[in-house]
Amino acid sequence: MKKIVVFFLGLLSVLYLLNPTAGVFEILPDNLPLIGNLDEAAAVALLLMCLRYFGIELPDLFRRDSSSKKDIEIN
Repeated sequence: MKKIVVFFLGLLSVLYLLNPTAGVFEILPDNLPLIGNLDEAAAVALLLMCLRYFGIELPDLFRRDSSSKKDIEIN
């Protein structure tokens, strides 16, 4: 049951970030100075937490593995 709730929250945050209604549904309007993008930041944080719950960590996707690095030798 917990996995379903976490999946639903992740899906909701993705839909909010994609904003298929083209700005019709906004929790905080983006034209408010300094606080206009807090709702998008909260949606990103929620999405990252949901992904981490399922074992997907984005920093690990972009990290280079030391065993995959090839030493470049200059002859």
